[in-house]
Amino acid sequence: MKSILITLLVLATSSILLFSCSKNDDDIKTSSAEEIMFNNLETEVLDLVNIHRTNNGLQKVSALNQPYTEALNHTKYMIEQGKTSHDNFDLRRSNLILKSSAKVVLENVAAGYSTAESVMKQWISSPSHRLVIENPSVQYMGISAQIDSRGINYYTQIFIGK
Repeated sequence: MKSILITLLVLATSSILLFSCSKNDDDIKTSSAEEIMFNNLETEVLDLVNIHRTNNGLQKVSALNQPYTEALNHTKYMIEQGKTSHDNFDLRRSNLILKSSAKVVLENVAAGYSTAESVMKQWISSPSHRLVIENPSVQYMGISAQIDSRGINYYTQIFIGK
């Protein structure tokens, strides 16, 4: 009887280990803008990115939780610093490689643009920023648009490819 109980315990433990999901599995699932709860400005930027990409023969990008979280944290950091930067990009890239299985991680930042159209126009008119938006190797994006105490909008846009 004791050996049967041990066998059953081993089988039960094995099945739990075989069929449980890891945290990384949850991060890989795509999320819609509603699940991430983008603000209106963020939603507009995502829409404009996808319009631009489809107009250029590229696939749309989908929102994903982990790049959004990294973008939001970086936007808050830029607001604290009072300037745009790519500070700590290597850390964001490492986090996304680890947590989202990203193979490609790209970033655009901006500040001072009051509308999604104006920030997109700036990014598209800059060759280096446009290359990030038009990169065919990316499938997912996180966008954060936050306003500081002086009414200035700060943006971080992070694209990943798997």
